[in-house]
Amino acid sequence: MSQLRQKTPRLAVRAVIVENDRLLMVNAWPDGKSDLLCAPGGGVEVHNALPDNLMREVYEETGLRVEVGSVCLVNEFHDPQGAFHQVDIYFRCTITQGEIDPTWQDPENIVTTRLWVTQAELAHLNFKPDSLPAVAFNPTDEVMYDPLEPLVR
Repeated sequence: MSQLRQKTPRLAVRAVIVENDRLLMVNAWPDGKSDLLCAPGGGVEVHNALPDNLMREVYEETGLRVEVGSVCLVNEFHDPQGAFHQVDIYFRCTITQGEIDPTWQDPENIVTTRLWVTQAELAHLNFKPDSLPAVAFNPTDEVMYDPLEPLVR
């Protein structure tokens, strides 16, 4: 079974939340190990629908309640030197309750930074996936596929 797990990609869900021309981003590594930012979200739990997983993850990481909309991006990344391979499914989301609270702590103490960024600001930050600005700031009805990217640390 462990052999199968190493060869099976991890599945995660992420939220593209844009308000007032600003995208919500969170840090991707605990304890400041990296300045890499990503959209809020995380791994899916079995027997829960993808939108339910995403609502849980967004709340855990930000304290926000969201409504999950349509899929807008599928991104996959991997560690070329190891067994890690993850597929992220991005959904457009809208906030239904809450505001960013700088004192919010996620249960796993991984996310310590929550930022609202414009497209211009995002261009000067370390983030993944590379296609996120196009999806967030130039929305279309099409689902974008961002091919396999190497994991960045």
